[in-house]
Amino acid sequence: MQTTVADRPEQHRFEILADGRVAGFAAYRLRGDELTLTHTEVDDAYEGKGLGSVLVRHALDSARERGLAVLPACPFVRSWIGRHPDYTDLVPADQRPRYGL
Repeated sequence: MQTTVADRPEQHRFEILADGRVAGFAAYRLRGDELTLTHTEVDDAYEGKGLGSVLVRHALDSARERGLAVLPACPFVRSWIGRHPDYTDLVPADQRPRYGL
């Protein structure tokens, strides 16, 4: 299975495509220099294949490249960051307790 992730700013989401089909998305709000990740969803047909992790990593890497702070309102994103502490720095220090990080 070949995957790609693309930012779709007009739809306020990152999409992951598997073999050319949309397999999931991570919705966001962008305000100034803050990216709030609000919801992550992977189609049931692709569950358990690690696509959610690929999608979130790409979204966070994109935020880092753009110099954006991240607010992980989505529980999946929040738990993913908790398991990958090298991404915790993207969440402003004063916001980390709010998200349990």
